[in-house]
Amino acid sequence: MLHKPSKLTLIIVSFFVGTTLILFLAIVLLQLIVIRITPFSDKYLKEQEVVVIKPSDIEKEAEIIPVRKVLFEYIEVTGSCPFSFDGGCLNARSGPGAEYPAVAKIRNGAVLKVGGEVERNGQKWYKIEFDEWLRYPERVKGDFYVAADYVQVLLDEGNRDLNRNIKVSSKRIVVDRSEQMLYAYEGDELFMKAKISTGLEFTPTPQGIFTIFKKTPSRYMQGPIPGVSEKYYDLPGVPWNLYFTSDGAVIHGTYWHNNFGKPSSNGCVNLMPEDAKKLYAWAEVGMKVVVKN
Repeated sequence: MLHKPSKLTLIIVSFFVGTTLILFLAIVLLQLIVIRITPFSDKYLKEQEVVVIKPSDIEKEAEIIPVRKVLFEYIEVTGSCPFSFDGGCLNARSGPGAEYPAVAKIRNGAVLKVGGEVERNGQKWYKIEFDEWLRYPERVKGDFYVAADYVQVLLDEGNRDLNRNIKVSSKRIVVDRSEQMLYAYEGDELFMKAKISTGLEFTPTPQGIFTIFKKTPSRYMQGPIPGVSEKYYDLPGVPWNLYFTSDGAVIHGTYWHNNFGKPSSNGCVNLMPEDAKKLYAWAEVGMKVVVKN
């Protein structure tokens, strides 16, 4: 036998159903408000970097071009001159156009970090970013722009540093100063060997057993270094860096000389850029470096 619900029961059920429906509609309405408002607000909160092109004709208005953020991080120079500056070299310019002054000549093998790109008159230009510590920051005056036709785009994770959770690696690098050779092993298996240039007599590459504590695909190296070397140098985009001492000894690619097989450096281990690139891709932060005579 079925019992007819009482009037009180119907009232209570109606109350709960109505309350639930109101809450549901309120949540939906709130979501709609957030969906509509958030993009509108973001549009005006985001900053957009632009480059201003000043025309030579004073009657014309300045051209304002947005600098779009890019997905990749680095470029490798491939269409420039060799270490000796023979032939035409790629000019880094102060703005995105050939009419801008050249601020540096960039040789093949240099790797530079990209901060953005500009499309102008059918030509793509990469804006170079130096977001690292510089020993002589006053040498970098203004912006660097590089034409895309002379470079190769690279994808890389960027700087990687040693941390406490690093795995013990079976890989190791052996630097033989007497042979001027580098050997890279995984376990007992030889991965690669290459000619190198270690430190000169008064700036020798330190001997001992070390750990790679930092990797970075690009580094702006400058000298002189007080207490180490009085030699002047200014080298943007030193590629494929493996740091193994806190004093700045690095295994890296070298685009400014071709003296591999004999000492030439201020204490670092110099490799041909193509060898350094191969080693860098294989090497791990935390692996051992043995430097011996």
